[in-house]
Amino acid sequence: MDEALARTAAFPRLRYMGSKYRLAPHLAEVFVELGGHTALDAFSGSGVVSYLLKSLGYQVTSNDFLNFPSIICRAAVVNQTVQLSETDMDKICGTSADGRDFIQRTFDGLYFTQNDRVFLDSAWSHVDQLTGHKRAIAISALVLASAKKQPRGVFTFTDLRYDDGRRDLHLPLREHFRECVAAYNRVVFTNRRRNRAFCGDVSSVDATGHDVVYLDPPYAPPRDDNDYIKRYHFLEGLSVYWQGQKIMEHTKTKKLEKRFTPFSYKRTVTEALRETFKRFKDSTIVLSYSSNALPDAAAIIGLLREVKDDVELRPIAHEYSFGTHSAAKRRDVAEYLFIGR
Repeated sequence: MDEALARTAAFPRLRYMGSKYRLAPHLAEVFVELGGHTALDAFSGSGVVSYLLKSLGYQVTSNDFLNFPSIICRAAVVNQTVQLSETDMDKICGTSADGRDFIQRTFDGLYFTQNDRVFLDSAWSHVDQLTGHKRAIAISALVLASAKKQPRGVFTFTDLRYDDGRRDLHLPLREHFRECVAAYNRVVFTNRRRNRAFCGDVSSVDATGHDVVYLDPPYAPPRDDNDYIKRYHFLEGLSVYWQGQKIMEHTKTKKLEKRFTPFSYKRTVTEALRETFKRFKDSTIVLSYSSNALPDAAAIIGLLREVKDDVELRPIAHEYSFGTHSAAKRRDVAEYLFIGR
């Protein structure tokens, strides 16, 4: 387990709401205890849990309803041997292959400098010529670089209110990209398993053949909703160069249309969890959830007991941070791990 945790600690860190980087040791203990050979990470997000499962020797199936998380998992979980070479990077960072300017026009004055937007357009002109795992690494590096350059890693604002002078906020995207490629190259390894990554709703995932199913759905807050598209629309669009995406042109942030998921709303989350537990009733279920979300722990235990005889709750003390500035509020909540055997 120590080797797997050391490997996971090097996994490129994407700032992503609800990411489990800091909880990896707790999750590793559970996965080692449960054993098995095959695992599903049904809401893969940042990709770190899928990568942890790969490092522990599981044959991993990753899934997320957003596209860019599935690409990250193709780059680091499905991919066993391929790296992006210096020659590849030089080409991507060189002169545009076709003079495209979609990002420059669409996001003029938003998020990044003109030079950075030129780089993203130019980089994609070369990424379009890549295939397979090299393409996945290149897109993952562009996504990570863009998230690092944007304050707080989210795209819900366009000004510099959170510019605290950090290096990441001022390093040109071209240099960020090279560093991010190197980071993904470093974590490529083979676990001699046929791992897979998909993009789709959890209800579309094949429910059979998973010894362990790990669920980390959006946490439904008591008020409002939990909208990942609102926060990460630029990364989602960038991952496909906005092909097939509908931009809400009237919005200041040029965000994408919201994609409904029942897990994000208090009125629909309970039934969504119930149906998901039923779907994976033949596997051992491990659910991450937060104490400040709905439904509460007692309700989730009740839902799991509809399909599992042995249900365990393990609370983990966890501090969430909101913002990066010195006045950012912090609060302690319990990160719950529910285990249904």
